Amino acid sequence: MSKSAELARLIRVYTGDEGPEIGLVLGSGLGHLAQEVEGIAIPYSDLPGFPQAGVSGHNPNLVIGTLEGVRVAVFGGRAHYYERGNPDEMRLPLETLRALGCDKLLLTNAAGSLRADIPPGALMMLNDHMNFSGLNPLIGEPSDARFVPLTDAHDAQMRAALSHAAQAEGLPLAEGVYGWFSGPSFETPAEIRAARILGADAVGMSTVPEIILARFLGLRVAAVSVITNMGAGLKPDEAISHEQTKAMAPVGAAKLEKILRRYLQSL
Repeated sequence: MSKSAELARLIRVYTGDEGPEIGLVLGSGLGHLAQEVEGIAIPYSDLPGFPQAGVSGHNPNLVIGTLEGVRVAVFGGRAHYYERGNPDEMRLPLETLRALGCDKLLLTNAAGSLRADIPPGALMMLNDHMNFSGLNPLIGEPSDARFVPLTDAHDAQMRAALSHAAQAEGLPLAEGVYGWFSGPSFETPAEIRAARILGADAVGMSTVPEIILARFLGLRVAAVSVITNMGAGLKPDEAISHEQTKAMAPVGAAKLEKILRRYLQSL
């Protein structure tokens, strides 16, 4: 039996046999949503092989239960490449999600904007991404399944439903291209200028490995960024820091929670 199958069997001991309809990965400052789920919280430390979240602002629990009448699996934190130099840190959690019978994944993150019309506190739904790091979570995968097409990586139906949910809540939800840098240092002004020229609308240190893994595993996926700052050099009086990320994330997270709840109601 695979590790993910073993973990799925362990999780069902806590939660019962009903699998989640959708998985949610919560980014910096967004962990409060896990507390709104009516269900069971399982610490990552109780799930052998799950990463131990090493970033403040993350809550390392897997919560399975009901939110807005939908069976969900909420990952209260993620592991990042920059923590241990491993781009496939989230592979086992996502394999476990698939083993539980889930077929959809919604990712959230905190990001820096490269567009003046998407300021801190705003939301941006990803319609594509760029892998500026050059890393890939499927390096070393021996099967031909590693050659994952990413033309439709960001699921059109999920994006349309999220857009409708935002409209119903009267909240703006921009769309754009997310650029992944490995971190943990923030980008330089030169890197931000290059990313803008190449077509990125926001930058961050997560999410892209999870999108690649999700498509590899056959999960439909969509992602939304909470904008916490402008990219380096775009606002000279802004001092970019992780503390700023944690301080600004709740501003956008309050909007995102309304959209996510409305989206779940539509499923």
